Amino acid sequence: MNAATGAEVGVNLVHGAWARAIDDVEGVCRRAARAALEAAGSPAPGVEISVALADDVVLRDLNARYRGRDRPTDVLSFPDGGAARPGAGPAGPPILLGDVVISYERANADALAASLPLADRLSHLVVHGVLHLLGHDHEAEAEAAIMEGLESGALARLRIADPYDGREVVPES
Repeated sequence: MNAATGAEVGVNLVHGAWARAIDDVEGVCRRAARAALEAAGSPAPGVEISVALADDVVLRDLNARYRGRDRPTDVLSFPDGGAARPGAGPAGPPILLGDVVISYERANADALAASLPLADRLSHLVVHGVLHLLGHDHEAEAEAAIMEGLESGALARLRIADPYDGREVVPES
C-alpha cells in the first residue's frame, strides 16, 4: 500500500520478456499507476489495481473476445466497478478498480519507433490504462484533451517527457 495514494498495485508477469527487458518492471508499473491516480485526483484510500504484463497472443485474444477486434493492441483496461460497491474503501474491502493488460511486442515496437526507453513506454501505457479504469476516455476530442492532459501530468511526476509533443505513439486502446 502506498501512503500517498492508498493504492495497492498488483503486477502479474504473464510474459517473461518484460522482466528481462526492464529492471524492476514491477516497480515501474506501480509508480506509473500511482502517478495516474494522483494526476486524476486519487480516489479514496483502499484502491486496488491489477496490471498484467502479457504479449500479443493474450492481447489479441482479449481484444477479439471483448472488443470484437481480432488483432493485438498495446493496452486494454477492464474496469471492475468496485468504486460503486457499498462498503468498499478504507473501512471495508478495497475498491477494485480493475485490470490493465499490456502487450510486450506492441509496447516494444512503439518504444523503438519513437526512440524511447521501454520503461517510459510501459509507464505511459500503465497511466493510460489506469485512467480508463477511472472512467476517462479519448473517443471525443474534448475527452481526449482531458485524458491527454492527465497522462502528461502523471508522466511529468515520473520525470518522463510529454508523450504528446509529437515524439511518442499514442496508445491504441
